[in-house]
Amino acid sequence: MSEKYKFDDPAGMYFVTMTTVGWVDLFTRPELKHVIVDSLRYCQKEKGLVIHAWCLMPSHLHLIISSENSLSGILRDFKKHTSKELVNTIKRIHESRRGWILELFSDVADHLKRVKNYKVWQDGNHPEILTSSKLTRQKLNYLHNNPVKDEIVDEPEEYLFSSARDYCSNKVGCLEVERIE
Repeated sequence: MSEKYKFDDPAGMYFVTMTTVGWVDLFTRPELKHVIVDSLRYCQKEKGLVIHAWCLMPSHLHLIISSENSLSGILRDFKKHTSKELVNTIKRIHESRRGWILELFSDVADHLKRVKNYKVWQDGNHPEILTSSKLTRQKLNYLHNNPVKDEIVDEPEEYLFSSARDYCSNKVGCLEVERIE
């Protein structure tokens, strides 16, 4: 991985993106979305993750985050935990695409020594340190407008699985957010 995409500044605020293998639209069922929300909430409470902004899209998760603890360790543990939980949830719920999704995740894992059964997330998080207010505002707007661009909603604050609600309206989102002023 390039030196450009690492968590070099422990005190920094980062824009990260986690993507499912094959860009599978995995997060279309409420149960699978809640695995992510519940896991992020756990990381906030137990691991010191500070979420400044977030947006869960069908195939990926955008975050603007910081922490006094190791962000790479938090995200590594998050991906490991959610991979197992997502696969278990797919097996448990009525998921019409269960067969081909699990087969894809299994095929990808077959080629890796470090993964036993299923690989859900692509490697890396592509962390970008936010070094200026202009860059931070650009990433914040990009993240919040993603569901609008994808034609999921008309206005960013209408999307439940995003912090746009916390930034744009009197509504409260699913996760505690430390707003960027």
